[in-house]
Amino acid sequence: MERQSTRLRALLRAKTFLHMPSVYDVIGGRLVESLGFEAVYIGGYVTGGSTAITEPLLTMNEQIDPARAIAENINIPLIADGGAGWGEPIHTMRTVREFIRAGVAGVHIEDALYPKRAHYHKYVVHGISVEEFVEKIEYSCKERDRSDPDFVVIARTDTCRALGLEEASMRLNRAADVGADLGLLFPRTREEAEEAPKVCKLPLVYVQSRGNRDGRPILSRQDLEQMGYIGCIEAQAVLCTAFHFLKKALTELRTTGDYTGMSNADYVASRQQVEDIIGLDEYYEIEAKTVEARQARDKSSS
Repeated sequence: MERQSTRLRALLRAKTFLHMPSVYDVIGGRLVESLGFEAVYIGGYVTGGSTAITEPLLTMNEQIDPARAIAENINIPLIADGGAGWGEPIHTMRTVREFIRAGVAGVHIEDALYPKRAHYHKYVVHGISVEEFVEKIEYSCKERDRSDPDFVVIARTDTCRALGLEEASMRLNRAADVGADLGLLFPRTREEAEEAPKVCKLPLVYVQSRGNRDGRPILSRQDLEQMGYIGCIEAQAVLCTAFHFLKKALTELRTTGDYTGMSNADYVASRQQVEDIIGLDEYYEIEAKTVEARQARDKSSS
């Protein structure tokens, strides 16, 4: 069976723009795949939020376990947030190895302090030195080359937020020199977003953080393609959208005792779509040929 990492490499070679919603469970991954997205992503924000742990407190297994479950149940590549690699270079190597074993196609490793601080969510940058960052990326790439050469290592820097594009691009260019495949930074303005692909050696993935509170631009897929990005992570589109509409539905249900946001016909259709995505028809067919058929035979012979 072809690895997801090999599929991801083929998409990158074909210069397919990767528009990746960030999901946190299998049905979300299946839904993204069913709608024609070529790849999908699992971020620390959505894993931390959906489990009420928060990203800075996540352990490696708390990120890898849902990633594994999603990867095993979809046929498109999954890219994962590997945080700060859960430690120093030897820990980062294990992080890469475990994501490879989980069937994930690629991972990004960042230059944030480990353990991560909760103030990260207030856009406070706690960065490690460029030398430490480059070591982590270098040894992540060594593990990639040893365990799965198609696995994609993405170097991520958060320093653009505090120190500007020059520092951030320098860090990604240093990461390119030791083998990183792609880069990820956080431009503060549209002008920086346009400039970043021009000054970075690595092809860049943009992080679309809808609802961000530091003014970073929200850009269309078409704009990002024109700017030269090779992909876009939709960091909050799934979790926050689901939370928003679920809260509205539950509020109405609690307040009025009923919910009018969907008709019964809508629910019938939605239930059918859920059952289609999880593959119930195949199970029905197998049961019809085995246990149901045997039960019918036993009933007719009695």
